[in-house]
Amino acid sequence: MGEVLDSDPFQKWKEKTEESLQKFPERKKVFKTSSKIEQNRLYVPKEINQSYIEKLGFPGEYPYTRGIQPTMYRGKLWTMRQYAGFSSAEESNKRYKYLLEQGQTGLSIAFDLPTQIGFDSDDPYAKGEVGKVGVAIDSLQDMEILFQDIPLDKVSTSMTINSTAAILLAMYIAVAEKQGVSPNQLTGTIQNDILKEYIARGTYIFPPKPSMRLITDIFQYCSIHLPKWNTISISGYHIREAGSTAVQELAFTLANAIAYVESALAVGLQIDDFAPRLAFFFNAHNHFFEEIAKFRAARRIWARIMKNRFRAQNPKSLQLRFHTQTAGSTLTAQQPENNIIRVTLQALAAVLGGTQSLHTNSRDEALALPTEESARIALRTQQIIGYESGVTDTVDPLGGSYYIEALTDSLEKEVEAYLQKIDEMGGAVAAIEQGYLQREIHKAAYEYQQGIENQDIKIIGLNTFQIEDDTKPEIYRVDPSIAKIQEQKLKELRSQRNQALVETSLNHLQQAAKTEANLMQYILDAVKAYATIGEITNVLRDVFGTYQSH
Repeated sequence: MGEVLDSDPFQKWKEKTEESLQKFPERKKVFKTSSKIEQNRLYVPKEINQSYIEKLGFPGEYPYTRGIQPTMYRGKLWTMRQYAGFSSAEESNKRYKYLLEQGQTGLSIAFDLPTQIGFDSDDPYAKGEVGKVGVAIDSLQDMEILFQDIPLDKVSTSMTINSTAAILLAMYIAVAEKQGVSPNQLTGTIQNDILKEYIARGTYIFPPKPSMRLITDIFQYCSIHLPKWNTISISGYHIREAGSTAVQELAFTLANAIAYVESALAVGLQIDDFAPRLAFFFNAHNHFFEEIAKFRAARRIWARIMKNRFRAQNPKSLQLRFHTQTAGSTLTAQQPENNIIRVTLQALAAVLGGTQSLHTNSRDEALALPTEESARIALRTQQIIGYESGVTDTVDPLGGSYYIEALTDSLEKEVEAYLQKIDEMGGAVAAIEQGYLQREIHKAAYEYQQGIENQDIKIIGLNTFQIEDDTKPEIYRVDPSIAKIQEQKLKELRSQRNQALVETSLNHLQQAAKTEANLMQYILDAVKAYATIGEITNVLRDVFGTYQSH
C-alpha cells in the first residue's frame, strides 16, 4: 500500500478547509445523526500513505476523487433542476415559475425538435413537431416571453441545445440585457456538445469542422464577456441513453472533451482561459454502486488528463464539474409508479458520487411530458435526499469502502484502455468518422436488450412481476394548436420588425462565416434584429453545408 507519510496531509487539508470556510460557511454548525452522533466533515484511514494521496487525496484537492469542494454539501447542496419546456414560451414560463415556487434552484430548458435543428415553426420540416418535446423558440420575441418576470441575475439556467447553441445563447444574452442584467452576471450552462450528436443523438446540422468552430467561438466569446457561464456541457447522458455501458459513457465523453480542448488550443486559446468553464453531463443509471464509482473515476481521470496532457496550471481547470440526470431509458410505461423508486435510487447515486447539479425524471415520462404533480414529486425526491436522508452531512460518505474503491479503480482502468484506443485512431472526431464509437454503443445496446428479452436482466413490471390491470395515470397532452399559434406569431413578427436591419445583419453574418472571424457577435446582432432561428441557421447552412451520416 506504500509507506506512511512523515507529514500530516490531513492536518494540512483541515487548515486549507478552514480558509475555505471563511468564504463558504457550512449550512450548520454541527451535523448529527438522529441519535445525536456528531458527523465528521470527512472520514479517512487512520494511516494515510502515498497510495491514498495519489488515488483519493482530499475533497477540493487533486485528484478530486472525493469531490471538488472541501466541504461539498455541508456548505451548499447541489443545484436542483427540473428539465422542462413544452408547447409555447407562455406555457413553459408558467411551469418554470411553478417549479421555482416549489423550491427549485435552477432552470433547465428543453427545446422542441425544430428549434434544436434550426427550423422555424412554420417550416414544412417542422410539421408535427412544434412544441412536442420542448418549447418552441423561433425568435428573441419567444425568448423574452420564456423568461418574463424571471430575473436572470438570480437564477442559473441550463439549456439543452447543441447545433443551434450559439443562437440560443445569443438570445439569452439579449433577454438579459433587456432586463438590465450584464452578461458578466449570467450563470448557467449551454450544452453545446455537437460530437455526441454524431455519435448518439442525431440533432446535428453542419459537418464536424464548422460545428467545432462554432463551439470554440463560444469558448472565446464567453471567456471575455460571460466569465461565469459554463460554455459546454460535455454529455455522456445521451451516449448512455443510446445503450452504452457505464465505461463507454465515461470513455467516449472524456474522448470528446479532449477533442474540444484540442480544438480550442488549435485556434490559439490558452488552456486556463477556457478550461475552468468546461462542464460535464452524466447519466445516473440503475446499478447503484457502479454509478457512484463512475462519477468518482471521472473526476480522477479528468484531473490527470488536464494536468499531465494539457499542462493546465489553474486548479479549477483540473476539476470535473458535472450535472446529472436520472436515466430516462430505464423508465417503464408499465407500472409507472415504480419509476419513482428507480429515480430515487439513481438520484441518490448521483449525490453520493458528488454531482453539482441534478435533474430527477418524473414517473410518467415513459408515457408523455410530466404533469405538474409528477414534476413536484420528482423535485421533492431531491429535496428529501438533501434535507432528510443525512447523506449530505459528510463528504464522500462511501469513500474508503473496499467495494467502491475497487470498482472505481476497475472503471478507471477500462476507461483508460478505451481512451488509448481512440487516441491511436486519431482522436474522437476520427473515431466518429470511422463509426467506431457508434458500433461500440450499438453492440452494447443490443446485448442489453437481449438480456432483457431472455430475462437475465430483470425489469420490474416489464418482464417480471407484471400485473394484468396496469392502469395508466393521467398524462399531460401538448395543445395541438401550438403550431398555428407559432405560425401566427412569426407572421406578425416579420411584418413588424425592421426588415432592412434583419437583412443587413444576416448578410454580415454570412460574410463573416466565410472568414475565420468569431461569429458570436454577428449572431447576437442578428438575434437583436429579431432574425429567426431558421433564417440565421439557413445563412450558416449556405456557407457550411450540412452533414450527411454514413
